[in-house]
Amino acid sequence: MKIKGALLKSALIAALGGLLFGFDTAVISGAEGALKELYASRYLSLSEIFGSAGFWHGFTVASALIGTIVGSLIFGKPVDKYGRRKILFVLGALYFISAIGSAFAWGWSSFVIFRFIGGLGVGGSSVIAPMYNAEISPAKFRGRMVALTQFNIVFGVLLAFISNYIFSTLNLGDNTWRWMFGVEAIPALVFFFLLFLNPRSPRWLVSKNLLEEAKQVIEKLGADKGNVDEEIAEIQNSLAAEKDTAEEPLFQAKYFKPIMLAVAIAVFNQLSGINALMYYTPRIFQMAGFEKGSALLSSVGIGVVNLIFTMAALLIIDNFGRKKLMIAGSIGYIVSLVATAWAFYTYGTEFSDTGSIIVLVSLLVFISAHAFGQGAVIWVFISEIFPNKVRARGQSLGSFTHWFMAASISWMFPIFAEESGGHVFTFFAVCMVGQLIWVIFKMPETKNISLEDMEKKLGIKK
Repeated sequence: MKIKGALLKSALIAALGGLLFGFDTAVISGAEGALKELYASRYLSLSEIFGSAGFWHGFTVASALIGTIVGSLIFGKPVDKYGRRKILFVLGALYFISAIGSAFAWGWSSFVIFRFIGGLGVGGSSVIAPMYNAEISPAKFRGRMVALTQFNIVFGVLLAFISNYIFSTLNLGDNTWRWMFGVEAIPALVFFFLLFLNPRSPRWLVSKNLLEEAKQVIEKLGADKGNVDEEIAEIQNSLAAEKDTAEEPLFQAKYFKPIMLAVAIAVFNQLSGINALMYYTPRIFQMAGFEKGSALLSSVGIGVVNLIFTMAALLIIDNFGRKKLMIAGSIGYIVSLVATAWAFYTYGTEFSDTGSIIVLVSLLVFISAHAFGQGAVIWVFISEIFPNKVRARGQSLGSFTHWFMAASISWMFPIFAEESGGHVFTFFAVCMVGQLIWVIFKMPETKNISLEDMEKKLGIKK
């Protein structure tokens, strides 16, 4: 059975939501320095009421992530009521509004609001794009079709770094940062209009009793069964089973272990400092002695390495195992973060070429370790440790924890980085020692373990 062209086309279009996710997440890294200068007086006036200037700059940078937390929570009911494709249209519109609004922001408040709107799109995309691709795909191809979203997220991050570097070379003056944000409007429009080519999710159509349209979609995209009627019946049975278990509460004693595992891996994911690196890459390189242009170009290198090692991990994760990838990634984290902290302690604000190279190499090792470990494992692991009855809510808990920590770390980073880059990276290194200990002694291996056996292994079933 080959992948049908209609399926691949539809999955690629939906996965553009992931590309916009990645782009929107990383694009601020090229502009945060300009924003710090532009809104310096506003930060100062706000700091007289509460917090420091660094606190308010961190809030500005993290405003999209705050939107992401909200977006990951609010689209659950609308996506069931109106359908996956309609909400993808909404997300495309949110990305477009955010891009144009951020580019033409007339003040600090308007900029924060438009970045928050973009964050709503990111949060929604993180849930709905993979959901849509999973529901339109036959089981044989589901993993690869859903993985297109993960690939596009990482690819979107790389495109943001490349775009930021290109605009920095065009001598656009004080408006450079506006172009960095505004260019996202183009892929947002492309995504919006290409969605008209996509069918509605067959699973959603069956849930609304639109059976004839569901049959047409399944025939077009491919089915697990040779008989489309059997496919429809299987979806109906699955929906009935879900309805029967919808009232099963997540927070009860028997689910304590998977809840703690999901929260732990999500917390450790952000305590590595990955989002601080993504959001403040040029700033970190400039702290390490790089010129502004070189700092942005080095960010591109970070994006390329991230993409390469993410793909490498996705190719071997089912054979190598989740735990081994996490151990390798944890060791890589520790080595790279200790080296980076040492460089900042040693060179302070007077970096030599040797010190700058140490930081560059260390951060390339860091992003490799993340892409090969946590980046590849976290969402797979969380999806495997919860039983069917509470899997959706368990994944939502993991996602919420992840984005909450991402916002918190990105918000606080400027405050602590102003004090000492060495202290910040030492903190992240210590946290990754904690992660390594947790992985070795507490994290179960989920590779090739059936759901039934996993429930027994975690004490959910005796």
